[in-house]
Amino acid sequence: MTEEFLHYIWQYRLYKPDLVLQTGEQADVLHPGIHNLDSGPDFFNAKVRIGETIWAGNVEIHIHSSDWKRHNHQQDISYDNVIMHVVWRDDTPVLRMNGSEIPTLALDGLYNENSWKNYLRFMASQQWIPCDTMISGVDPFIRNAWFDRVLVERLERKALQVEHILSLTNNDWAHTFYRLLARNMGFKLNNQAFEMLAQSLPYPFLAKHADDLFQIEAMVFGQAGLLESSFTDEYPRKLKKEYEFLKGKFDLKPIDAHLWRFMRLHPGNFPTLRLAQFASIIHHSGSMISELFNSVDVNTYYKLFSVEASEYWNTHYTFEKASASRKKTLGRSSVDLLVINLVAPILLAYGRRKGDTLMTGKPIDILMQLKGEENSMIRKWAELDMDVSNAACTQSLLELKTNYCDLKKCLNCSIGNYLLR
Repeated sequence: MTEEFLHYIWQYRLYKPDLVLQTGEQADVLHPGIHNLDSGPDFFNAKVRIGETIWAGNVEIHIHSSDWKRHNHQQDISYDNVIMHVVWRDDTPVLRMNGSEIPTLALDGLYNENSWKNYLRFMASQQWIPCDTMISGVDPFIRNAWFDRVLVERLERKALQVEHILSLTNNDWAHTFYRLLARNMGFKLNNQAFEMLAQSLPYPFLAKHADDLFQIEAMVFGQAGLLESSFTDEYPRKLKKEYEFLKGKFDLKPIDAHLWRFMRLHPGNFPTLRLAQFASIIHHSGSMISELFNSVDVNTYYKLFSVEASEYWNTHYTFEKASASRKKTLGRSSVDLLVINLVAPILLAYGRRKGDTLMTGKPIDILMQLKGEENSMIRKWAELDMDVSNAACTQSLLELKTNYCDLKKCLNCSIGNYLLR
């Protein structure tokens, strides 16, 4: 037996009626309480009728009643207002600090054994997800309602990250956008280096030179530590000279060039090219913030992010190494990822700050306009007959897999609940 499963039985009232306490008294659960995931009793504000008396307070759950003392609850005043001790098996009375006995309910034999067997099967599963062979048979209404819920959870978590950056930038939305843009331009493999770059190069410094792309490039590449070499090409030599001037002006200290990762990357994803595109977005970002907040059309975002890197990069992916000529713009899939991971969360955070319910609804509308991501995880979901047609669908599936299925949190999942019952 596990406490997690007992929490599940208690929370969803999956026990037989006509409950009898260890004292022989009849009990009726009017409300199981609110599940507490922090320290303290397991359920707050429960309401239970014992005999003719209605009790309101907290409920603590253990496998054995003797676990109360093993966890030292008898010495913790926060457990003194527990109105019921729910256990799997009762092996000893539990007393409050004043010596009165806490009513105990033993659940052994009161729940459906098939639910317990299903739970054990899920926990032991080696499949891609515990319900791999069963999820397609779940009522679509239950599935879709849960997908909507986890999508909101994902957006809310990302919006909290926006709020955190906002607090670090003195509530400056432009600076916050810049920090988040940098994090997302790294596209996983170089996101840490990009983030360190943005921390070392405050947005106000760039804003002072926003109308001069070359100076922005000089600061971006210089702070990235990529202008330390001796160059033969004129462009990087000029960048290096300009950076030396700006470095002294703003007292800049570059990050280590070794932080940037080139291995196993397609040239179109090389950090040098991404930095050039990053500089170009900053150069064109004068009215970007207002356009972000005022549009619900994804074409606006494609226009904002589909900027070209400067001319040198038409024939280069790295400094000093020429390549075939082609304009270097962010591809459609890359822009989609920026809209998903940058635009949607910042819109939600902004809408919450402003108390604008229309604004907080925009992220989901935008995600529904985007094509679903294409990666190994999404392809596996498609094999299970899940809808992956748009980014709202794929984002919810990524959240479900990462924060529920991989952690085997089946008891906290509506789909898992449906199958367990």
